[in-house]
Amino acid sequence: MSPSFSPLPETAADRPAIDALLDQSFGLSRRTKASYRLREGGAAAPGLSLVVRDGADLLGCISFWPVKIGLAGHDALLLGPLAVAKGFQGKGLGLGLMRHGLALAKAKGHGLVVLVGDLPYYARAGFQRLPHEAILMPGPLDRTRFLYLELQPGALAGVAGLMLPPWRYTQILEQLI
Repeated sequence: MSPSFSPLPETAADRPAIDALLDQSFGLSRRTKASYRLREGGAAAPGLSLVVRDGADLLGCISFWPVKIGLAGHDALLLGPLAVAKGFQGKGLGLGLMRHGLALAKAKGHGLVVLVGDLPYYARAGFQRLPHEAILMPGPLDRTRFLYLELQPGALAGVAGLMLPPWRYTQILEQLI
């Protein structure tokens, strides 16, 4: 990533440009995907939504969302969406945003990050295909695209069950009690 393009915290004023970039990058059907469903009704992890700007122009964005996995409620982050404006793709902006966000997440004490994406791209930041089918995601999912990264050694050990947004996990627990 060019040194002149440094990741900055997302602001409320960035939302319209981010939505336009995401629509351009992923299409309007993006909201029907399983990862988007996990973000509905929740908020991104504090301090982990980043943008890259060139003046007033938004060049890229990334966010991380808290999720809970299984009845034990293992904490993890769901990476995404990550998008880079046309004309700036292939220049390291996305990878730079991702690495910066992952470093911030690790510094904040997060241990596990999951995502749905292309392994060849995300492997450059250390992501791997999930080694087992113990983690489930609501909705249709191509398991070959379900990836993880341990920010803390052993963070994946013993993690199993359905991945849910924290608010939905709380609702389910309350119903069980």
